[in-house]
Amino acid sequence: MADIEYHTLIKEMPESERPRERLQLYGEAALSNAELIAIALRTGSKTENALGLAFRLLTAFQGLGGLAQASIRELCGVPGVGPAKATQLKAALELGRRLILSSGDTHPQITCPADAANLFSAAMSTESQEQLRVMLLDSKHRVQRMSLVYVGNVNTSLIRVAEVFRQAVKDNAVAIVVAHNHPSGDPTPSPEDVRVTEQMVRAGQVLDIELLDHLIIGKQRYVSLKERGLGFK
Repeated sequence: MADIEYHTLIKEMPESERPRERLQLYGEAALSNAELIAIALRTGSKTENALGLAFRLLTAFQGLGGLAQASIRELCGVPGVGPAKATQLKAALELGRRLILSSGDTHPQITCPADAANLFSAAMSTESQEQLRVMLLDSKHRVQRMSLVYVGNVNTSLIRVAEVFRQAVKDNAVAIVVAHNHPSGDPTPSPEDVRVTEQMVRAGQVLDIELLDHLIIGKQRYVSLKERGLGFK
């Protein structure tokens, strides 16, 4: 594929190099991110085919994560992308995100920070706004539900610990995992993150609901305050 000129129409490319035909022959797992995006776009622009446009989008937004975070307006700012292509692409990316959230065991067990981070990341890593979510667990640390507590400016210095535990108390949860995202992509904890973690640990001890961890979700990265010994004694 490296020798294909992307101004060439895809129908003029060898069949073995066309994204749709490659998917039919080899399955979706064999295709690159650019090829899958090209299929979602359906057509290219006047100066390049869909595959070339897909490569340019991935470059402009620094990969799938950035592409998923991009707004319709930002996507339309890329030459060759109009509202129709932007909405097609956003719809395809959102379907993938929803599949991750709905697939697998409906009550997965949390055995390590990565288990929780994977679930939180599917819901939060591409959000442009800050969020704080709480995962409610049973006695075997199986996920019962995930609740959204704050949206917008999640300033940890202003978080009310009572709100964090409210649903856990109602549902008789045995333990919780708390996570908030940093839309900047950098999951480095702040002093306020550590302080509110200490408050949540103490509140959990009073309520007999264990705070298993406090995670900060970034772009393709996360930080476990429990693993780092921050806020937990």
